Amino acid sequence: MNPWPIVVSAGVATAAGIAAWGAVGPSAELFGPTIRHTASAKTLALTFDDGPNPAVTPRLLDLFDRYSVRATFFLIGKFARACPDLVREISARGHSLGNHTDTHANLIFQSRRGIREELERCQDAVAAATHSDPPRWMRPPYGYRSPMLDGEVHRAGMQGIVMWSKIGWDWKPQPPERLIARLARAARPDGSHGDIIVLHDGDHRALGGDRHHVVAALEHWLPRWRDAGLEFVTIDSPAASDSARAPRA
Repeated sequence: MNPWPIVVSAGVATAAGIAAWGAVGPSAELFGPTIRHTASAKTLALTFDDGPNPAVTPRLLDLFDRYSVRATFFLIGKFARACPDLVREISARGHSLGNHTDTHANLIFQSRRGIREELERCQDAVAAATHSDPPRWMRPPYGYRSPMLDGEVHRAGMQGIVMWSKIGWDWKPQPPERLIARLARAARPDGSHGDIIVLHDGDHRALGGDRHHVVAALEHWLPRWRDAGLEFVTIDSPAASDSARAPRA
């Protein structure tokens, strides 16, 4: 029996597994550096995907004002064009804006040109809404990355890719109690780093998605996190992780 076909097949399967992990694993940096934590265990970065959402985002902004919270919103370009006033309001209230592509495309299946267009159209939409500089950071839809993404992110003038250390699994309507229980695992000290939590204020399929459970869960946790001494930071804040801020070679 010739063992070489078996060895080759095993090697191909291993390589495929590594590539898949590099594309979808939140902690993977096979295709380039990412940010997953804040720089201090005393800080917490709340990040929101798939907005802006006129049904929910204004409620979050009011809640954040109540507790002096600053967050980062990774916006979908087509929704930014539909709700420019809301994009401006997010920025005016002191929150950071990020790029979540133009249409929430799965970037694994996009060509280099497709990735470039998704990023640039979102950059243009946010800049047009705010009349200021476009986002400095992006988050890939579903967290899926391709080997071409890092280069295109920097080509579009952004500083890097933001992933997460904790996820709320909140993108489907659900009782708030479920999300409250999941977030109990967040914001626990992990060595010298703090958590970047990903939540959703929008639904990439359409404007007006039901995210009442997100608001209710944060109404529960924000005062408790504040009482625990946590500081809320944005990805643009100096208190955010420096892991993706090093100059590129």
